[in-house]
Amino acid sequence: MTDLAAMDVAGRLPRLRDRLDDAGCDALLVTHLTNIRYLTGFTGSAALLLVLPDELVFVTDGRYGDQSAEQLAANGVEARIEVTGTEQDARLADAARGIARVGLEATHVTWAAKRRYAAKVFDGATLVPVDGVVEGLRRVKDPGEIARIEAACRIADEALAAVLPRLAEEPEERGFGLELDTTMRRLGAADVSFETIVASGPNGAKPHARPTERRVQEGDLVVIDFGALVDGYHSDMTRTVSIGEPSPAQRRMDEVVRAAQAAGVAAVRPGVTGADVDQVCRSIIAEAGWAEAFLHGTGHGVGLDIHEDPRVSTTGTATLEPGHVVTVEPGVYLPEHGGVRIEDTVVVTPDGCRPLTHAPKDLVLRWH
Repeated sequence: MTDLAAMDVAGRLPRLRDRLDDAGCDALLVTHLTNIRYLTGFTGSAALLLVLPDELVFVTDGRYGDQSAEQLAANGVEARIEVTGTEQDARLADAARGIARVGLEATHVTWAAKRRYAAKVFDGATLVPVDGVVEGLRRVKDPGEIARIEAACRIADEALAAVLPRLAEEPEERGFGLELDTTMRRLGAADVSFETIVASGPNGAKPHARPTERRVQEGDLVVIDFGALVDGYHSDMTRTVSIGEPSPAQRRMDEVVRAAQAAGVAAVRPGVTGADVDQVCRSIIAEAGWAEAFLHGTGHGVGLDIHEDPRVSTTGTATLEPGHVVTVEPGVYLPEHGGVRIEDTVVVTPDGCRPLTHAPKDLVLRWH
């Protein structure tokens, strides 16, 4: 999709450098490919990024020399690009000479890699474990990022509308999921965001059930959880439909989850925490007597990763800000009746939030 708003990729590095001193380091070795993509626009599968006080060193192998030069230039990122083979460590060591404190991404560096960096690469420096510095920047999306997530949501909306009537033909879960995935790609998605969940009948009582050969049948609740990928950015949405008339218990499940989800979306605004939103949803489900049947957190951040900060859960302490993109997805799971989950992706605005997913939430799929 070429008509999406531009992203300010080059503007991210100065903001990162401003955070390094508070993180206790003078330079940062970025090893997580998603963070490298965020900082440079590079989409390949092999790279290291050394962020120095006054220079950026991008290290990759021979497969990506031309690609990295093109992508960094296209995003306005100035870097010394080192295309290496076995001399990767030596190039990094030379670039970091004289740096006293080098940060390593604690969540993404193995113990073996840390030992190698200490012995062979940064042997004159103190290695500092750094946690979440780049991820902290990624929480607030710029207009270009929001445009990509919204485009992915729009594709998901359109794909569901196109294939939902197929449920009346009682397809296999797996086949329906494949058709949904193919439709998203045909509408412009680069890929799916994750393995699509199509969970019917008793399978719907498992929050992350994988599609099986089970055929959808009348009387089932069908949980459909899926997303599209556009230019690296994800969408995430869940809808639950009843094949034919639901039982009184199933209808009550839908009413409670629908109320919890609507209240959760209404609660998303700047200044509240993820735990605050989670509690709004959880309290409504608990009042209905199903506290133990809400088996997961209420939501999560969405961006270059399908699950990222800020978390919307009982432990989600981060305060929401404009530009955060999160999901709100309460659910109730009862093995004797199935499951109901309703999920939207929303972006936090200065005075609340704006939903990015818009597929109808009608419970009953009628075909007779």
